[in-house]
Amino acid sequence: MEERVVSPLDQEEDQFDNSLRPKRLEDYLGQKKVKENIGIFIQATKNRGEALDHVLFYGPPGLGKTTLANIVSNELEVNFHSTSGPVMDRTGDMASILTNLGEKDVLFIDEIHRLNRVVEEYLYSAMEDFKIDLMIGEGPTARSMKINLNRFTLIGATTRTGLLTSPLRSRFGVDLRLEYYSPAELKMIIHRSADLLGVKITGEGADELSLRARGTPRIANRLLKRVRDYAEVKADGVIDKKVAKSALSLFEVDAMGLDNLDRQILETIITKFDGGPVGIETIAAAVSDDKDTIEDVYEPFLIREGLLIKTPRGRKVTPLAFKHLNIKNPQEQSELFE
Repeated sequence: MEERVVSPLDQEEDQFDNSLRPKRLEDYLGQKKVKENIGIFIQATKNRGEALDHVLFYGPPGLGKTTLANIVSNELEVNFHSTSGPVMDRTGDMASILTNLGEKDVLFIDEIHRLNRVVEEYLYSAMEDFKIDLMIGEGPTARSMKINLNRFTLIGATTRTGLLTSPLRSRFGVDLRLEYYSPAELKMIIHRSADLLGVKITGEGADELSLRARGTPRIANRLLKRVRDYAEVKADGVIDKKVAKSALSLFEVDAMGLDNLDRQILETIITKFDGGPVGIETIAAAVSDDKDTIEDVYEPFLIREGLLIKTPRGRKVTPLAFKHLNIKNPQEQSELFE
């Protein structure tokens, strides 16, 4: 299994993210329906003294899937084991993890849609029957041996439910979608994070950050950290509306929360492809970025904000995109002369 080498900077970022993550369900802000449902399932499971059924969290990145998985483990008072789909490329790796799980432990697999298909199929019997097959020996003398596992809870997280196979998805007893956060919810998260970090922020400053955080707590916390640095160097350390606006302008995050690549995607479609429609592969090549990144991270937000639409022939910008970028819309101009 591939080992991740973590740089000091990565460690600092990870420690920052972990320090802001709530540890208990009562401290988790937003996602009211998901929180209520998972709370009921956890309490019922604890009352019966059983292992929680397998759980699938899905939705856009940065909404708290990993945080929720940790919270489930804490609420159940069991051990938490974590891995990700891309690094699990051999059945031996999976077998090693599964055989080391304690009774009722939680196994969290991030990006579960990227599991190797052979490894995924190996999971089926583990999830259903809590048993796996191990091959003993090699060649003609090799034999299969059935190994019993402790009852465990698999928590999968994915941003691409369409890439999950039906057999895998059907084995999850709990299936919960995380939605984008409202500005009011993000404002509460920003205030909580600011308190934990010892950052002074006004209500108007928090409003400014929440409106530009793209409905995503991860982005809200990242903006808070960057604006905190700006406030300490360029202001008196207090994040008010003026400081927040100045900082976010410097970081090229506009009033709608669009960053440089968001605008580049829209401007590319407008200037190079007459506003679309144009295929996602062409867009990715034009902006020199990965197609999956654009589809998973940037496109959902642009569509949600009404700046981009999908058509059978490809992506197309909306009149709102022209207006936001302050670019004349040729279609509106032609309508004036009809």
